[in-house]
Amino acid sequence: MIRTLIAEDEPVARERLRTLLTQEEDIQVIGDCKDGEETINAVRALKPDLLFLDVEMPNVNGFGVLDEVGPDACPVVIFTTAYDHYAVKAFDMHALDYLLKPFDETRLKQALNRARTHIQRSENEQLAHRLFNLLQDVGPKFADRLVIRSGGRIVFLKTREIDWIEAAGNYVQIHSGEHCHLVRETMNSMESKLDTSMFLRIHRSIIVNVESIKELEPCGNGEYIVQLYNGKGLSLSRSFRDRLDQLLGSDTPASKRIRAI
Repeated sequence: MIRTLIAEDEPVARERLRTLLTQEEDIQVIGDCKDGEETINAVRALKPDLLFLDVEMPNVNGFGVLDEVGPDACPVVIFTTAYDHYAVKAFDMHALDYLLKPFDETRLKQALNRARTHIQRSENEQLAHRLFNLLQDVGPKFADRLVIRSGGRIVFLKTREIDWIEAAGNYVQIHSGEHCHLVRETMNSMESKLDTSMFLRIHRSIIVNVESIKELEPCGNGEYIVQLYNGKGLSLSRSFRDRLDQLLGSDTPASKRIRAI
């Protein structure tokens, strides 16, 4: 259910909006407010998912309510007003939509559909973060999967499925089989999340999964071309050669496999 709060100082408009909303099976009206101060207190106490907020109310107007509540505690907002010139400012205040009085049932349904989509997307993102945090809490020190937003989807990518990672400006490109994911992250931050017994930084802009390495091809001056099973060749910078030496000197399954190459 979408827990909904009505903030409207006009009794007729308030009752009309409540009547229309009660016809929607997934909408639960948890209260209504008659002025700005009452609305601020109700939002903080009830924590609604959706707020129908009248622009012009006694004590504190709708814009003042949002300023007082703050962005972190603010629900999804649909402004209500008798004047369409408030629309631009409504969207500047990050309102999802606005309705003109007297309320039109068709227009209300359009606004509710937008709210449903927005709320569902937010819930999915919050769930993904909670799941990821849980996995981090009960899992190993290093991440065994990454949460990636891609094309409106949330992808859970197992780190062992990553072949290699390269820097791309303020982003990194994560290559996994035939897929490439673009993530806003620094190379240092990404490296800190990965198991150092499985992933090797071979260049300031390249991290490779050692299980994806097929062979090391020397090319002089202490540098190598790291050939992957997928045919990709990556440069091993001389300044990162000591990391390869450390891995080869360790007793991990990955190091034993590389020494066998």
